Amino acid sequence: MASEPELQRLYLIGMPGAGKTTLGRGLAVAYELPFLDLDEEIVRREGRSVADIFAAEGEDYFREREAATLREIQQQPGRFVLATGGGTPCFHHNLEDLLADGPVLYLEVPVAELAARILAAAAQRPLLAGLPDRAALISRLDETLRYRKRFYDRAPLRCTADACTLDNVRRLLAQYLPLA
Repeated sequence: MASEPELQRLYLIGMPGAGKTTLGRGLAVAYELPFLDLDEEIVRREGRSVADIFAAEGEDYFREREAATLREIQQQPGRFVLATGGGTPCFHHNLEDLLADGPVLYLEVPVAELAARILAAAAQRPLLAGLPDRAALISRLDETLRYRKRFYDRAPLRCTADACTLDNVRRLLAQYLPLA
Protein backbone atom coordinates (compact mmCIF):
# COMPACT_ATOMS: atom_id res chain seq x y z
CA MET A 1 0.00 0.00 0.00
CA ALA A 2 1.33 3.42 -0.91
CA SER A 3 2.00 6.09 1.70
CA GLU A 4 1.29 3.91 4.69
CA PRO A 5 2.06 5.30 8.11
CA GLU A 6 4.81 3.71 10.14
CA LEU A 7 3.18 1.53 12.73
CA GLN A 8 5.13 1.46 15.98
CA ARG A 9 2.92 -0.75 18.15
CA LEU A 10 -0.53 -2.19 17.75
CA TYR A 11 -2.64 -3.93 20.36
CA LEU A 12 -5.47 -6.28 19.44
CA ILE A 13 -8.28 -6.87 21.93
CA GLY A 14 -11.49 -8.86 21.82
CA MET A 15 -13.16 -12.03 22.99
CA PRO A 16 -11.63 -15.49 22.73
CA GLY A 17 -12.05 -16.69 19.15
CA ALA A 18 -12.25 -13.17 17.70
CA GLY A 19 -9.15 -13.77 15.59
CA LYS A 20 -6.62 -11.62 17.44
CA THR A 21 -3.74 -14.03 16.94
CA THR A 22 -4.51 -14.82 13.30
CA LEU A 23 -4.99 -11.17 12.32
CA GLY A 24 -2.05 -10.10 14.47
CA ARG A 25 0.31 -12.49 12.70
CA GLY A 26 -0.87 -11.19 9.32
CA LEU A 27 -0.47 -7.56 10.35
CA ALA A 28 2.99 -8.23 11.74
CA VAL A 29 4.07 -9.69 8.40
CA ALA A 30 2.46 -6.83 6.45
CA TYR A 31 4.16 -4.16 8.57
CA GLU A 32 7.39 -6.15 8.99
CA LEU A 33 7.03 -6.15 12.77
CA PRO A 34 7.56 -8.80 15.41
CA PHE A 35 4.35 -10.51 16.54
CA LEU A 36 3.70 -11.26 20.19
CA ASP A 37 0.83 -13.14 21.77
CA LEU A 38 0.43 -12.21 25.43
CA ASP A 39 -0.89 -15.62 26.48
CA GLU A 40 1.98 -17.36 24.65
CA GLU A 41 4.46 -15.07 26.39
CA ILE A 42 2.96 -15.91 29.80
CA VAL A 43 3.14 -19.63 28.98
CA ARG A 44 6.78 -19.27 27.95
CA ARG A 45 7.70 -17.40 31.12
CA GLU A 46 5.72 -19.67 33.45
CA GLY A 47 6.71 -22.91 31.76
CA ARG A 48 3.13 -24.19 31.82
CA SER A 49 -0.11 -23.73 29.91
CA VAL A 50 -2.72 -21.10 30.71
CA ALA A 51 -5.08 -23.92 31.73
CA ASP A 52 -2.45 -25.28 34.11
CA ILE A 53 -1.85 -21.83 35.60
CA PHE A 54 -5.58 -21.36 36.17
CA ALA A 55 -5.92 -24.84 37.69
CA ALA A 56 -2.95 -24.52 40.03
CA GLU A 57 -3.00 -20.83 40.94
CA GLY A 58 -6.42 -19.47 39.98
CA GLU A 59 -7.55 -16.55 37.86
CA ASP A 60 -6.28 -13.83 40.22
CA TYR A 61 -2.71 -15.12 39.95
CA PHE A 62 -3.02 -15.40 36.17
CA ARG A 63 -4.33 -11.82 35.88
CA GLU A 64 -1.42 -10.54 37.99
CA ARG A 65 1.08 -12.39 35.76
CA GLU A 66 -0.74 -11.11 32.68
CA ALA A 67 -0.48 -7.49 33.86
CA ALA A 68 3.17 -7.86 34.84
CA THR A 69 4.05 -9.50 31.52
CA LEU A 70 2.22 -6.79 29.58
CA ARG A 71 4.14 -4.06 31.38
CA GLU A 72 7.46 -5.84 30.83
CA ILE A 73 6.73 -6.09 27.11
CA GLN A 74 5.72 -2.43 26.94
CA GLN A 75 8.91 -1.32 28.68
CA GLN A 76 11.06 -2.98 26.04
CA PRO A 77 12.06 -0.76 23.15
CA GLY A 78 10.89 -1.61 19.70
CA ARG A 79 7.94 -2.00 17.44
CA PHE A 80 5.49 -4.91 17.52
CA VAL A 81 1.96 -6.21 17.12
CA LEU A 82 0.53 -7.75 20.31
CA ALA A 83 -2.52 -9.97 20.57
CA THR A 84 -3.83 -9.72 24.12
CA GLY A 85 -5.84 -12.28 26.00
CA GLY A 86 -9.59 -11.76 25.92
CA GLY A 87 -9.69 -10.48 29.50
CA THR A 88 -6.47 -8.44 29.43
CA PRO A 89 -8.11 -5.01 29.02
CA CYS A 90 -10.47 -5.66 31.96
CA PHE A 91 -7.97 -6.06 34.80
CA HIS A 92 -5.23 -4.12 36.61
CA HIS A 93 -5.72 -0.93 34.53
CA ASN A 94 -4.26 -2.77 31.53
CA LEU A 95 -6.54 -0.95 29.09
CA GLU A 96 -5.17 2.43 30.15
CA ASP A 97 -1.63 1.17 29.56
CA LEU A 98 -2.58 -0.22 26.16
CA LEU A 99 -4.28 3.03 25.10
CA ALA A 100 -1.30 5.09 26.23
CA ASP A 101 1.24 2.99 24.32
CA GLY A 102 -0.24 2.56 20.86
CA PRO A 103 -3.37 2.10 18.83
CA VAL A 104 -5.81 -0.45 20.20
CA LEU A 105 -8.00 -2.39 17.79
CA TYR A 106 -11.14 -4.17 19.01
CA LEU A 107 -12.13 -7.21 16.97
CA GLU A 108 -15.89 -7.33 17.44
CA VAL A 109 -17.41 -10.70 16.63
CA PRO A 110 -20.98 -11.84 17.43
CA VAL A 111 -21.31 -14.41 20.22
CA ALA A 112 -22.79 -17.08 17.93
CA GLU A 113 -19.79 -16.81 15.61
CA LEU A 114 -17.36 -16.88 18.55
CA ALA A 115 -19.03 -20.05 19.81
CA ALA A 116 -18.78 -21.69 16.38
CA ARG A 117 -15.09 -20.79 16.15
CA ILE A 118 -14.07 -22.06 19.58
CA LEU A 119 -16.48 -24.90 20.29
CA ALA A 120 -13.94 -27.62 19.53
CA ALA A 121 -11.21 -25.96 21.62
CA ALA A 122 -13.34 -24.71 24.53
CA ALA A 123 -11.87 -27.33 26.86
CA GLN A 124 -8.42 -25.71 26.46
CA ARG A 125 -9.77 -22.31 27.51
CA PRO A 126 -9.91 -22.15 31.32
CA LEU A 127 -12.91 -19.84 31.56
CA LEU A 128 -14.89 -21.97 29.09
CA ALA A 129 -13.79 -25.48 30.08
CA GLY A 130 -16.37 -27.76 31.59
CA LEU A 131 -19.37 -26.31 29.82
CA PRO A 132 -21.75 -29.12 28.83
CA ASP A 133 -22.87 -27.96 25.38
CA ARG A 134 -23.05 -25.22 22.74
CA ALA A 135 -25.95 -23.48 24.50
CA ALA A 136 -23.94 -23.24 27.72
CA LEU A 137 -20.94 -21.95 25.76
CA ILE A 138 -23.06 -19.27 24.09
CA SER A 139 -24.55 -18.29 27.44
CA ARG A 140 -21.08 -17.98 29.05
CA LEU A 141 -19.69 -16.01 26.11
CA ASP A 142 -22.70 -13.68 26.16
CA GLU A 143 -22.33 -13.09 29.89
CA THR A 144 -18.58 -12.51 29.55
CA LEU A 145 -19.04 -10.11 26.63
CA ARG A 146 -21.64 -8.09 28.53
CA TYR A 147 -19.04 -7.45 31.23
CA ARG A 148 -16.08 -6.87 28.92
CA LYS A 149 -17.82 -4.72 26.30
CA ARG A 150 -17.42 -1.53 28.36
CA PHE A 151 -13.65 -2.04 28.15
CA TYR A 152 -13.56 -3.16 24.52
CA ASP A 153 -15.69 -0.21 23.42
CA ARG A 154 -12.99 2.22 24.59
CA ALA A 155 -10.66 1.08 21.81
CA PRO A 156 -10.25 3.87 19.25
CA LEU A 157 -10.26 1.35 16.39
CA ARG A 158 -12.80 -1.37 15.68
CA CYS A 159 -13.47 -3.93 13.03
CA THR A 160 -16.53 -6.11 12.97
CA ALA A 161 -16.50 -9.84 12.21
CA ASP A 162 -16.10 -10.30 8.45
CA ALA A 163 -14.62 -6.80 8.07
CA CYS A 164 -11.59 -7.80 10.18
CA THR A 165 -9.53 -8.64 7.12
CA LEU A 166 -5.90 -7.71 6.73
CA ASP A 167 -6.66 -5.22 3.95
CA ASN A 168 -9.52 -3.56 5.83
CA VAL A 169 -7.48 -3.18 8.99
CA ARG A 170 -4.55 -1.73 7.04
CA ARG A 171 -6.93 0.85 5.51
CA LEU A 172 -8.31 1.61 8.97
CA LEU A 173 -4.81 2.10 10.36
CA ALA A 174 -3.86 4.32 7.41
CA GLN A 175 -6.78 6.60 8.27
CA TYR A 176 -5.97 6.60 11.98
CA LEU A 177 -2.19 6.99 12.07
CA PRO A 178 -0.29 10.05 10.91
CA LEU A 179 1.97 9.50 7.93
CA ALA A 180 5.66 9.19 8.76
